[in-house]
Amino acid sequence: MSTPEIHTASYGVVGMTCHGCVRSVTNALNRALPHLGINVSLADALVTVSGRHAPEEIAAAVEAAGFEFGGPKDGNP
Repeated sequence: MSTPEIHTASYGVVGMTCHGCVRSVTNALNRALPHLGINVSLADALVTVSGRHAPEEIAAAVEAAGFEFGGPKDGNP
């Protein structure tokens, strides 16, 4: 697992089709990583995360919600 870093990064989420999907992803991330700032965008199919985290943590929470983790976006690590 990568060393958690404090930063803001965006990650793709594959399979979100409605606002219920957004709630599911948001809730899963908030349960798994309550110390992070989370913003999930249906239109962009992205989750933007602020705070100390590793991409693997985000991937695990997204997948636990039943969606596919699309990896870092916009040149994020």
